[in-house]
Amino acid sequence: MTLVTARDYAWIRSSRMFGDAMASGYGLALVRGIAPADVLLLMEAEPKGTGKGLDALVEEHLEHRDGTDYWDDSFIAGAFAVPGADGDWTLVFDFDGGVGTSRFLPALSLNGRAVSHSTNGGKPMDLFDWYENGELRTGFEGPTTRYGSTPDELVPLMREIGFDLAEDEDEDEDGTGPGTDTKAAVLALTEHLTGVRFTEELLKGAEYHFGHVPETPAAE
Repeated sequence: MTLVTARDYAWIRSSRMFGDAMASGYGLALVRGIAPADVLLLMEAEPKGTGKGLDALVEEHLEHRDGTDYWDDSFIAGAFAVPGADGDWTLVFDFDGGVGTSRFLPALSLNGRAVSHSTNGGKPMDLFDWYENGELRTGFEGPTTRYGSTPDELVPLMREIGFDLAEDEDEDEDGTGPGTDTKAAVLALTEHLTGVRFTEELLKGAEYHFGHVPETPAAE
């Protein structure tokens, strides 16, 4: 089996769709073995019906933002089923920058696996998280500053995929450095852990379940 590497995701740098998502902030999570409606239920989301394609999700997102103030951190999540390794997965996509989704990853990964990556837009903060059975195994913003219960487990694979793990190498503002593209490498790592190939066509052609995810409770 040919190893998926960062080169397989080089297309993200010429993709208007992904460029817009990076600029505005996006969150993407893959959850194994839980149906889309049940994923949204675990995220405490109010069901908002279904819609075909990424344009429908964008429209739902913009309608929601038009009706809220600047400080409201609730958001619209779109979820759909997709085949992957070891069965069916649910892909959750939103334009909240992953900040809201991340608090649900322990629950979403109970008795299974959840993998997520995100960008918060503006001057970007890019996050990656791999959860297994409710536990954060490996997470990072930059690939040399890993955390979790097994922060180094993925290091051999990350090197093969194309991550630059030399701590003295600075990345450019777009997430690239000498000979590497960290965001493309993150997408390749996500595919390795889930078996799901991320493409524009996947997002554009999906039948989404929409959910309105409430604000983070004040106690958190």
